[in-house]
Amino acid sequence: MSVLILVVDDEALFRQQFRRDLRAERFTLDFSASASDALQRIEDVEKRLMLVLSDINMPGMTGLEMLPKIKAMRPDVPVIMNTAYADSQTEANALSGGAAGVITKPVDFSLLRTEIDSRLAALTG
Repeated sequence: MSVLILVVDDEALFRQQFRRDLRAERFTLDFSASASDALQRIEDVEKRLMLVLSDINMPGMTGLEMLPKIKAMRPDVPVIMNTAYADSQTEANALSGGAAGVITKPVDFSLLRTEIDSRLAALTG
């Protein structure tokens, strides 16, 4: 089974960190530098989309503005928001908008791998 994790972030260095720290044969990572590109990829995806990891603060459409659009397209896919500027109001807005969680940068990749492993186990039964 080939599952897809979509990482949405406007910072190239952050996307590179995901490439380096989350490489695995159990899933495919795909990257979008903007919300509009991410929405197009979600619409076009042929692989099994398992998870979206999205930055909150991006130019143009923010992650919080993109969140309800993703949930309308794929209500079954969890979205975890990430931000370098976490505050309780931003976290509350993300969670009330349908996010499965909010993580802060720098990302704890060992925790994120545990979350991904849990979701993979649920998919494979």
